[in-house]
Amino acid sequence: MLDGWARDRIDPFLDRLGGRLAAAGISANALTLAACGVGLAAALAIAAGWFWSGLVLLLVSRLGDGLDGAVARINGKTDLGGYLDIVLDFVFYGAIPLGFVLADPAANALAGAFLLFSFYVNGSSFLAYAVMAEKRKMQTAARGSKSLFFTTGLTEASETIAVFAIFCVFPAWFPEIAYVFGSLCLYTALSRIVLAARTFG
Repeated sequence: MLDGWARDRIDPFLDRLGGRLAAAGISANALTLAACGVGLAAALAIAAGWFWSGLVLLLVSRLGDGLDGAVARINGKTDLGGYLDIVLDFVFYGAIPLGFVLADPAANALAGAFLLFSFYVNGSSFLAYAVMAEKRKMQTAARGSKSLFFTTGLTEASETIAVFAIFCVFPAWFPEIAYVFGSLCLYTALSRIVLAARTFG
């Protein structure tokens, strides 16, 4: 929901920094891989109970995820780059909740499982829609120039990152927040299924 608003505000900064990285010979794929690595380090820090370190690392990871797109816009997008970007995004989105589950299994396991289930359903609804949209040669610029067809929804990357940050600041509230956000993710998936029925039916 907030991705379009956020892009308008951070893309100029990302484009300037991405230009410098591209000029230094750093590839978009290298940034994608590095961002995922830092994201996994964030999950490990969270699992160890180092929540503030995890917060810093996950924010650095998402900065790298934004910069890979900026570099790709300069050097040219590739199918491999688009593929790696979406797959490693899902690696990150799964790793952070898992980190909180490992940090306190007794308190967080059930809520973490529900949240990961909601991500699975929401992610599959997003990717399946993108496949059908590509089959029909559909295009959209709702989220800028992307390798995949992006459908908007109530819970997108901006909301997910914000919730992950809240988890780090208030780790004791992980179960309650996870149930609420997971429910919103399922609502987003349902709304996308309804949209698919109207569009592809």
